[in-house]
Amino acid sequence: MKRLKLLLPTIGSAGDVHPVIALGLALQQRGHQATVLTNPLFQELIEQQGLGFFPLGTLDDARATIADPDLWHPRKGFEVIARRAILPSMPEVYRYIERHADSSTVVVSSGMAFGARIAQERLGVATVTVHLQPSIIRSLADQGMSGNIRISAAQPMWFKRAFFRFADWFLLDRALKNPVNAFRASLGLPPVDRVMHRWLHSTQLVIGFFPEWFANPQPDWPPRTHLVGFPLWDRSSTALPEDALEFLAAGTPPLVFTPGSAGATMHAYFKESVDAVRTLGVRAMLVTNYPEQVPANLPAGVKSFGYLPFSGLLPHASMLVYPGGIGTLAQTIKAGIPHLVVPHGHDQFDNAFRIEQLGLGRGLPEPRYRADRVVKAIRATLDRADVRARVRDYSSRVDGEASVARACDLIEGLTKSRN
Repeated sequence: MKRLKLLLPTIGSAGDVHPVIALGLALQQRGHQATVLTNPLFQELIEQQGLGFFPLGTLDDARATIADPDLWHPRKGFEVIARRAILPSMPEVYRYIERHADSSTVVVSSGMAFGARIAQERLGVATVTVHLQPSIIRSLADQGMSGNIRISAAQPMWFKRAFFRFADWFLLDRALKNPVNAFRASLGLPPVDRVMHRWLHSTQLVIGFFPEWFANPQPDWPPRTHLVGFPLWDRSSTALPEDALEFLAAGTPPLVFTPGSAGATMHAYFKESVDAVRTLGVRAMLVTNYPEQVPANLPAGVKSFGYLPFSGLLPHASMLVYPGGIGTLAQTIKAGIPHLVVPHGHDQFDNAFRIEQLGLGRGLPEPRYRADRVVKAIRATLDRADVRARVRDYSSRVDGEASVARACDLIEGLTKSRN
């Protein structure tokens, strides 16, 4: 087939960007050209892989978002992301596509990169929406969790319709609708209502980067939605540093605690985690890009580390305790160890719910994350033989290379169908 020019805009942290890098590399290996549009925190990493790069915003913008104390607030967090990332990137993404798209271009976009969806409407560019987590695809059948509220098949339809309308009016459209429609009007496009309800999905192809056993496809999901499985990419060619290897070799498999790559304001999380480890009397690794959050005096057998590739670390751990980001979740399933998910906001509540439904671990919401409860949750999970058996079973079901290959096939198939 002809060589494609792939434009891959995405917004977010490492868990949002790493799958796009995996996809870009696979497409490039098939002879296509791939350019990732994202925040400059990832410029060096992306260019090291031989992919094209275009910055959305500045380093200061990205750092200000991470440092915002409301980023992980259950209600205020979305407004932070909308104001600091989604809306500022919208015209940048659109203008880049407008300047660079031609007949060989396919835009493969995060659902939050609204400029790509607008370019599909205004410019007619072939566009694929990629969703990393099921919670962003609404369903009136069975949604899973919407925030920290269960939306199930058993609930009456009137309640679910009213719930989503209220969520749009009270939170989502309040942050998005006017700026999105002002930009659309500047391009001669009509306004949209309920931005996060149906409009954000491409009308040509939607790819879910998660497997059907994690989230069953719902009858009212967008047409032409395909689930391909979890992608796995975390700089896996980077070996664990010497200090991490020495720690792992010095004793029993440790508990691993992380607040996620963008978790910069979680001092309480680390304090409660260290207190729990002290009570348990076990070894632990605290993994964070922001070590100022870690208590100063750690007990014996507990050590703090910076970035570590989880594909190399987690198979040597006894359990991961983390907020529930989808990329880390996938790596934990692949590693075959139990989860303790501590959701703070966004998709994390739904991810924690699905881990519990699969029997792979437990969820403990952040307001209840106190050392005594953490101790009980860890002991109750590690002591269960059925959990140990299930994490081994599900580990064998995750094949990152096959998932990315399926996504590439779908993207190439879209272009063939247009010819």
